[in-house]
Amino acid sequence: MPDVPHELQYVTIHGHRRAFVKTGQGPALLLLHGLGCDHTTWEPVIDSLARRYTVIAPDLLGHGRSDKPRADYSVGGYANGMRDLLTVLGIDMVTVVGHSFGGGVAMQFAYQFPERTERMVLVAPGGLGPEVNPAIRAVTTPGFHQVMAALTLPGVRHVGKVGLQALSRTPWKHTRDLDEVAEIYDSFKDPRARHAIRHVVKAVVDWRGQVVTMADRAYLTEAMPMCVVWGRDDKVIPVRHASNAAMLAPKAQVEVIPNAGHFPHKDHPHRFVKIVNEFVRSTQPATYSRDRWRQLLRNGQVEATQVAEVTDISTA
Repeated sequence: MPDVPHELQYVTIHGHRRAFVKTGQGPALLLLHGLGCDHTTWEPVIDSLARRYTVIAPDLLGHGRSDKPRADYSVGGYANGMRDLLTVLGIDMVTVVGHSFGGGVAMQFAYQFPERTERMVLVAPGGLGPEVNPAIRAVTTPGFHQVMAALTLPGVRHVGKVGLQALSRTPWKHTRDLDEVAEIYDSFKDPRARHAIRHVVKAVVDWRGQVVTMADRAYLTEAMPMCVVWGRDDKVIPVRHASNAAMLAPKAQVEVIPNAGHFPHKDHPHRFVKIVNEFVRSTQPATYSRDRWRQLLRNGQVEATQVAEVTDISTA
């Protein structure tokens, strides 16, 4: 992670201020963070990626330094927001990289705007199966806002955050992601952030788990290179969903990283950057054809004829 955080820039779109990092030169990479996070989740990889790419890492609306209005927090709404941000920045085409909830936004962006999407890199994404950590489902329950208001009072919040950070430094793999959880917990001191996150979760999760799925549209990835990256020890979204990706999108490249949790780009940043670089180098950008897209939509889901290769990266 760099000693000095990357400088945030701001732009106002539709009356709402949006924060983002933009750095580097080359083909554009759009980095979309997960639920309750912000652009800083990508800090361990931004500088390395910026050596080859123009990196855009926004704080999604309702997160980080971006505004937290009463607004559309659906996956489709976020995809529209990313299109508008890229348009303002003068960027026409991107490889979209999405983590967790951001992976769901990345898939939706690619579906809504295939003419602007060169590739997808999905990092432990939502939308590949119903299972999700119960703590996320709890956000949708009555009383969440009031309970979290009490848990984020100054003294309580300090003790809770320090405790989570201390647990994250233990060798136990079940606690490896708690440093990121501590930052999410700390962000809930802002009632606007709590309201925004609750709206986001309610749009994609109910008491049975994830609602939004890419299963019915995965065949559209036939026209677009896709890479899926997962940490083997993920306790938020099960790593077995990577197998779902291999079945739903047989041409996808699937990478499972040992000794990594829900944030493989933070657990093993150099390996993550290598995966992204190799994927971009070895694939041609998708080229949008209206006729081809129409044919895919008319024909619908077809029987898979290929099996994706699932690669375990050595811990050596």
